Amino acid sequence: MEPTQLFELVVAMFLAIIALHYAAHRLGLPPSVALLTGGALLAFVPGLPAITVDPGLVLVIFLPPLLMDGAWAIALVRLRRHVIGIAALAVGAVFFTCAVVAIVTHLLFPSLPWAACAALGAIVSPPDAVSARAVLERVRLPRRLQILLEGESLLNDASGLVLFRFAVAAAATGSFSAAEVAGNFFVLALGGAVVGVVVGTAWVKFVRRLGDEYLIIAATVLLAWISYLLGELLHVSGVIATVTTGLIASWHQHTVFSAATRMRGTSFWNVMIFLMEASVFTLIGLSLRDVVERGGGFVTVIATMGLPMLAILVTLVIARFAWVFASDFVIWLCAELGFNRAQPLGAGGATVLSWAGVRGVVTLALALSLPAEFPGRDFILATSFTVILGTVLVQGTTLGRIIAWARLVEPETEKARLTMSQAEAAMAQAQLGTVQNLAYDSEGNLIHPQLLERYQRRATAIVDYAARTEHYIPVLHAHFDVVLEAVATGRRELIRLHRAGDIDDETLQELERDLDLEELSAISAKA
Repeated sequence: MEPTQLFELVVAMFLAIIALHYAAHRLGLPPSVALLTGGALLAFVPGLPAITVDPGLVLVIFLPPLLMDGAWAIALVRLRRHVIGIAALAVGAVFFTCAVVAIVTHLLFPSLPWAACAALGAIVSPPDAVSARAVLERVRLPRRLQILLEGESLLNDASGLVLFRFAVAAAATGSFSAAEVAGNFFVLALGGAVVGVVVGTAWVKFVRRLGDEYLIIAATVLLAWISYLLGELLHVSGVIATVTTGLIASWHQHTVFSAATRMRGTSFWNVMIFLMEASVFTLIGLSLRDVVERGGGFVTVIATMGLPMLAILVTLVIARFAWVFASDFVIWLCAELGFNRAQPLGAGGATVLSWAGVRGVVTLALALSLPAEFPGRDFILATSFTVILGTVLVQGTTLGRIIAWARLVEPETEKARLTMSQAEAAMAQAQLGTVQNLAYDSEGNLIHPQLLERYQRRATAIVDYAARTEHYIPVLHAHFDVVLEAVATGRRELIRLHRAGDIDDETLQELERDLDLEELSAISAKA
């Protein structure tokens, strides 16, 4: 394919992404479902050249920034609080599911080597960070479940990758050692964490010396690939390196970023992540053509592999349910015996956590990276796509109903000590204290009376609002509705002045930025 044709296909894919995302919004579907099915349909459009996905390139391009985005947004305090539960899912559940899938696959195909069965288990075991984000952004979960799923999706790829590499090596050498897998996983994870700490710390020091906000944004965007590639270069876990770097950068970004850098960088980053996530699902759909052709066509694939693929998909779901419910029972038993104070999730929470294991890009990339002569490669490819399609289409679309059925309640231990209104009141009081100290000169004369009065009035109003939030909400909404109408009127007048030639472009842009900030502030206050 000519480079120009490739670029045209990329542009066409982005246009398709916008159309599919809009269609999903109009139809009330999860965007991931529309993108996946839309990509699959586009793959068979007559005249469209076959798109071959390089699995290694897909992982390097898409996985680091998407992992970084998840680490950047995760609540680090809650992550530390639930680290054992996250580890149980990210490591224990992946190893357990891999073993169960390998056993079932070997029962279905006794002639298939154990290493190939284990490779399939490693490929389909880890739920995907991109797919999890696509599902979770449309539902509302208690904080504990949210952090468990987010933390699992960030870290379990490392488990799956380690298992996969050892399974492929075992297929080539004919030997496999569980103890060796466990030991190497520990070394790779520890090495990745060390690389992440070094890169993240270096980023903090480097960014503090950069004075240009665009350089800071560029350095931050490159951070994901730097940590991932460095980890892989040193033969440790690039996934763990990227996640660790992201956690460090997220913790320090509040002190090293200016307001302008944060606003501009967040806008750029959000658009980039949106296009990347959408591209991943579309590429998965487009890869269906290659999977079907390798299997001999739809009819052949369904006739020869349909029931075994469905059996493995069901096994995958049952294995996750078994692990989650067994883990929750252990937590309940330990709490009853007084060994810890952790509260079990309960049947509803465990069901939601079990049903949320959606697979995606990592599963496909690992399956496509299998050597051409690998035993059972066509079956593994077809099964991997079936697992992705089944979990995204079935679990992704029904998770909201499962959550509604479960009627989950946020435990008191997971709630923050202060509400947002109380935090605003504390912040206003601190600001007032600073203004009171600086409102007088060295001789005790009041030199900023209006500023002092303004901050006193603001602190009083916010403290009163925090004490009577429910009473003020209707008034507050009406107030900011008026503010938004005033902003819209001001914007129309500003544009009229510019069109009439009364102001230049610089004045337009400066005043428009002020109106934008006022509008965003009003919208945020109403939320």
